Amino acid sequence: MAAIGRATARAWDGEVELVPAVSTQEGLLAELPRPAGRVLFAGAEDARRLLVDELDAEFVALYRTLAVRPNAPLRGDLVVLASASAATAYAELGVSIPAVSIGPETTSAAKSAGVRVVQEARTHDLDGLVEAVAAASP
Repeated sequence: MAAIGRATARAWDGEVELVPAVSTQEGLLAELPRPAGRVLFAGAEDARRLLVDELDAEFVALYRTLAVRPNAPLRGDLVVLASASAATAYAELGVSIPAVSIGPETTSAAKSAGVRVVQEARTHDLDGLVEAVAAASP
C-alpha cells in the first residue's frame, strides 16, 4: 500500500509501505516500482487522474469537496491554502489577501485563478505549511 503524504500513511496504522519524498501524485508515480501491478486510487471525487491515467488504475471517490462561503467579508494578513479546490474557492471570493500554498498543484491553481501566492511549503504537509507561514509573515 502507498500513500501520497505522511498524515495519510499514519492513518493506516503502519500498513503503508511507500510514502514518496514529494507528496504529490507525480512524486508517488516516480517512486512506484514498475510494473506497478493492479492499482486502486482512492481520493476526492474531483481529484486529478494522473495516477489513474498513467497506471491504468481503478478509481474510487471517497469524498466530495464542497466550497463554503463566509457570511462576513474576510479580513487578515495571510490565507493558507491546503488544496487546489481551496485555492479555487478562495479566488472566487474576490479577496486580495496574499496566500501561502501547501504545494505545487495548489500554487498552480491559485495563480491560475488570480491569487497572489507569497510562499509555497517546502514539504507538502502541516510542518511545511507552518514553516511557509512563518517565512511569509512580516
